Amino acid sequence: MIFEPNTSRSVLQRRSSTSIVIQAGLDAVAVTGVAWYLINYHIGFISQAYVIMVLLLLGALAVVYDHYAIYRSNVGFAVKTFKLLKAWTAVFCFLVAIAFLTKQSEQYSRLLVGELFVIGYFAQLLLHLATREVQKKFLAHPTHRNNALIIGKGELANFLHQKISNNPWLSEQVVGAVLIGTDEDHVEDGSKNPHRLKILGHISDLHELVVQHSIRTVYFVTPLDGSKVIKDVYLKLFDKHIAVNWVPDIFSLRLINHSVREIAGIPVLTLSETPLMGMRLLLKNLEDRVLAFLILLIAAPLLAVVAIAIKLDSPGPVFFRQKRMGWSGDSFRIWKFRSMVVHQPEDGIVKQAEKNDPRTTKVGAFIRKTSLDELPQLFNVLMGEMSLVGPRPHAIAHDAQYSPDISDYFARHNIKPGITGLAQVRGFRGETRDIEQMIRRVDSDIEYINNWSLWLDFVILLRTLLVFSGKHAY
Repeated sequence: MIFEPNTSRSVLQRRSSTSIVIQAGLDAVAVTGVAWYLINYHIGFISQAYVIMVLLLLGALAVVYDHYAIYRSNVGFAVKTFKLLKAWTAVFCFLVAIAFLTKQSEQYSRLLVGELFVIGYFAQLLLHLATREVQKKFLAHPTHRNNALIIGKGELANFLHQKISNNPWLSEQVVGAVLIGTDEDHVEDGSKNPHRLKILGHISDLHELVVQHSIRTVYFVTPLDGSKVIKDVYLKLFDKHIAVNWVPDIFSLRLINHSVREIAGIPVLTLSETPLMGMRLLLKNLEDRVLAFLILLIAAPLLAVVAIAIKLDSPGPVFFRQKRMGWSGDSFRIWKFRSMVVHQPEDGIVKQAEKNDPRTTKVGAFIRKTSLDELPQLFNVLMGEMSLVGPRPHAIAHDAQYSPDISDYFARHNIKPGITGLAQVRGFRGETRDIEQMIRRVDSDIEYINNWSLWLDFVILLRTLLVFSGKHAY
């Protein structure tokens, strides 16, 4: 039999509730209304330029808000306030960029645009708050809840149970779970801990449990190799008129920028992928090269002074070049100011710099303490080998040393290496005396990859200025 997916309907259907559509419509009306009032107040009439501005604003609003999941995320109001501010700021950054690129910025009032940014944000915030209160009053805590059953066990099953139980908007309640395997713990009394998922029995008891508890919804929480069980049980549930959901247990793996998409109607779970693709890669490159060029222009006199000082302090080259592993495992040679006397690795072992290292020169001690030795890496950034922000590239020998003991060590290379990074601003820099320190560094690097954005880069760069030198810089 040849598999032919049904391409007449997308598998990954987005469930848009009426409240989401209403909220999006209210935001659009509020933004348009604020813009109309400000244009009439400041200009006196609506010109073609301002019509174009409002249309671009609404278009950007739809795209950016969808990207930030403003209407889809179920978060607290404090988090929603911050996310809304980020998304609204991104919209205005887009408008400003378009205005300057098209050389039309002079047509618009700076005061008007500034007021639109502030008033428009608070108008939307008040609407979101009002909508939330209305939903709480009329929609939260439904009087009738359908019983749901989870097939499977483990941390993901318990997590799903907690999320369904604590969501006041869902008209479901989880009565318990059934086990798939022959585990002995199916006799466990889950009632001893009301926050844990109660085990009702084994998969062989499913028919009786569905009838006994009037189950209307089933959630499969299974490992990746559980498709055979799902198929068998799924077919048996047809005549019970039960809603069936599958939550594949992929979270026991270290996920790198994971996502869900479809190819020709087939759902695809991406477990590991670089975040730098398409427009995101373009934005990252633009950020890196523009900022690196500007920093080099400003720091050029300082670079010259440091180079002269190194040359006068000790014999040897001004720059230290070493092979490092970069994005996708491609190797490159890193640029740094030489901070040590010229030496050869002992027995081929590359020794990390340590506190009061006897190999460090007088000038070297100063530039390492102030992190000035890292500045030449701006040339690596301009050449596209590195980024301003990303996981710090380690010596090849250290990659070989730590990777056997840290299973997800090489996941760091799913993004460009950086001059600074999340691990560095958290203090995980310098010499790693034990494996635990390296694990914390790798965890921070992977967290950065999973949450990458231009905003996160901006925050890390600001924090880097605060920790430009410190106890871990030597």
